[in-house]
Amino acid sequence: MSKSPKGGAPRARNAQSKKGGSRKDNGPKRSFAAKRDNRDGRDTRPARDARGGQKENTAANRSNRREQPRSAPAPVAVEPIVREHKPTSARFKTPASILPVMVEMNGWEDYALLDMGHGQKLERYGRYTVIRPEAQAMGAPRLPESDWKRADAIFTGDVEEEGPGRWKFAKQVDEIWQMKYGPATFNGQFMSFRHVGVFPEQAAHWDWVGQQIKKSDRQLKILNLFGYTGLASLLPAALGAHVTHVDASKKAIGWARENQELSGLEDKPIRWICDDAMKFVEREVRRGNTYDGIILDPPKYGRGPNGEVWDFFENVPHMLACVRKLLSPNAQFLLMSSYAIRASFLSSHELMRECLDGLPGTIESGELAIRELNGPRLLSTSLFSRWSAPDNTKAEGA
Repeated sequence: MSKSPKGGAPRARNAQSKKGGSRKDNGPKRSFAAKRDNRDGRDTRPARDARGGQKENTAANRSNRREQPRSAPAPVAVEPIVREHKPTSARFKTPASILPVMVEMNGWEDYALLDMGHGQKLERYGRYTVIRPEAQAMGAPRLPESDWKRADAIFTGDVEEEGPGRWKFAKQVDEIWQMKYGPATFNGQFMSFRHVGVFPEQAAHWDWVGQQIKKSDRQLKILNLFGYTGLASLLPAALGAHVTHVDASKKAIGWARENQELSGLEDKPIRWICDDAMKFVEREVRRGNTYDGIILDPPKYGRGPNGEVWDFFENVPHMLACVRKLLSPNAQFLLMSSYAIRASFLSSHELMRECLDGLPGTIESGELAIRELNGPRLLSTSLFSRWSAPDNTKAEGA
């Protein structure tokens, strides 16, 4: 929930109201230019007489000024302030920094970004094409209007990222349909919050996590916080990782377990936990449990099963401080995505660098984007920061 602005006393109005009355006259007000010049120890205001008018010394001066042609004021050159960005500050020697990083997701067989513009995006999810609001799509559509009119579903109503709305369907559609990514099969469904059960841009991070698992010579123990419908848990489990999946929604947990059955991954070691992510992490710290890899995909706002309130900007610093304590001495990676677009990837980067100070390895931060199908444009979807340990090196001090 966003905070309402703090209240305050109303500003005092000028004593001279519209109904009449007088205002105390303290003499002519100083102009902004005069104040600015005084900061340099100079006063370039013209001399004034007792009545507040400009003072004239002689009649000759008046005639001379009339005879001299007026010239345009000389332009003032303003030099921009440029500060070089240093990859690593004196305080944070490790880990190393790489930024900005633009990670592209180019779609796959069951997903494509077909077009975007005028605050909307046209996408394909499996056999259905949908139109959804998208504040980042500020340009103009590339495809003809006829392609947009053939969409199977359009999301209307509340256009806030987490606001409820409704779907309008151009024809009869299935309530649930199936899609695939790698070894995972999952259900799609038209949700009242504009989503369909998957954030497709995250496929780029799924692949990155898979690379971290493959380059390790052991079974990794992975924690997936805010796990949603389980794709980021199923794919690591399919590669042999032991996964703990945490989400505050019973419905999301049930959906994720259905996806596990659809994928034929029931025998894979996945712990499904319905809990408030922050409370779970704090308990894990007290228990002394650790993980080799941690995935965070927090929303901007959310609620836990018992009404706990999650606010990204207020809670992420504490969450990362706890997560640092959950990294094992052999930790391989930490990944955090953020859909709080009004934040900056640099803010996320510096926060993670502060929390992971002293660890070897590298932090990459930037934006996650979807490449338009057969087009030149990228759609920014989220921010991210991700840490990975050096190859074949233990992350001592985690």
